[in-house]
Amino acid sequence: MKDATLALHLGYEKDKEKAMQVPIFMSTAFEYENTDHAARLFNLEEKGNIYTRIANPTTRVFEKRIAALERGIDALATSSGMAAVFYSIANLVGRGDNIIIAEKLYGGSITLSTQTLKQFGIKAKFFDSKRAENLEELIDEKTKLILFESISNPALAVADFEKITEIANKHKIITVCDNTLATPYSVKPIEFGVDIVVHSASKYIVGNGSAIGGCIIESPFAKEKLKTKRYPQFNTPDESYHGLIYNEKFDNPFIERARLALLRDYGAVISPFNAWLLLLGLETLHLRIKAHSQNAMKIVEFLSKHQKIKKINYPFLKSDENYELAKKYLKYAGGIISFELGSYEEAKEFVSKLKIFSLVTNIADSKSLVTHPASTTHQQLSKEELLNAGVPEGLIRLSIGLEDADDLINDLRQAL
Repeated sequence: MKDATLALHLGYEKDKEKAMQVPIFMSTAFEYENTDHAARLFNLEEKGNIYTRIANPTTRVFEKRIAALERGIDALATSSGMAAVFYSIANLVGRGDNIIIAEKLYGGSITLSTQTLKQFGIKAKFFDSKRAENLEELIDEKTKLILFESISNPALAVADFEKITEIANKHKIITVCDNTLATPYSVKPIEFGVDIVVHSASKYIVGNGSAIGGCIIESPFAKEKLKTKRYPQFNTPDESYHGLIYNEKFDNPFIERARLALLRDYGAVISPFNAWLLLLGLETLHLRIKAHSQNAMKIVEFLSKHQKIKKINYPFLKSDENYELAKKYLKYAGGIISFELGSYEEAKEFVSKLKIFSLVTNIADSKSLVTHPASTTHQQLSKEELLNAGVPEGLIRLSIGLEDADDLINDLRQAL
């Protein structure tokens, strides 16, 4: 089946009530047939529902569908996109290890990697995901993963997937790609050799800003890397499950360990209701990402001719430094645009004059949004870190919604 069909039908078997929509199983727990049945479930001898912190039937349908869309073998839903990023890292690292992250990355991921994880003895190093020229020299025996975004937020840098995965595969290091802005309808990172894909499903997947959620998808070939001595936690007994060895028991060891150890212990579990909202979002994602991209391109054409704009970042703009990589890897560039005004104060004044665009730190809503990253999402970064992340102080990020493009252009014109 093609993607649009998978997003509507995969993973749901109608019960006797024949409900067309996947039911919402708003239950914390599930009854066992008897104590032997319960024991088999807890000992991982049999699959089934135990407790929603580990798995839930509604959530499971979403996991199956997003895994299929990304060409993965399995997925894990989480309470947020940041929980998905954290679990993907925490599943691989230990004290004294290091990770390599893209210079141009979502501010929350940078702060997690460079500040929060530092408290656990984890070091972060930076590389340029567009070129990956310095990537190999950063790798050592303690490097556990390479993290980057398909389209970075908010600098909109496009990753050179093939170069990154070629180097990572040479050293048998797990790659993690945040595919939030691109969505699987623009690019499927697994098809270019990426091992693990993550999403903030709160963005384009849900589509209207109604739910927080995240997900992790495992590729069919991640297991081969996890068999190496670089990742002992997948090849040595887990005493919390009577000596279970993840790589021996499971074909999807990354997701199973994230579910059975991390979700169990950290507990950042998605609500079944939110998982249901994400399912609704998946049904129309293939239509929305196309419409967002079409609107964005019209607005880029307007902004590119305006005298007050210093620079525009949009991957399918021919003058953009990411244009060649965008043509190579992306089907759509999505609805996120960033551009530079002259100063911090000028950016603030511009935002205050907008009438249709709402000042919101979310993106990928059906409604158009505006953010000044230097004062919000990237506020924790120094001026030098802002520049390295591609976020100068006068940068404006627009999330182009599904309104009429002419109305949005008129709003931007009057604010400028």
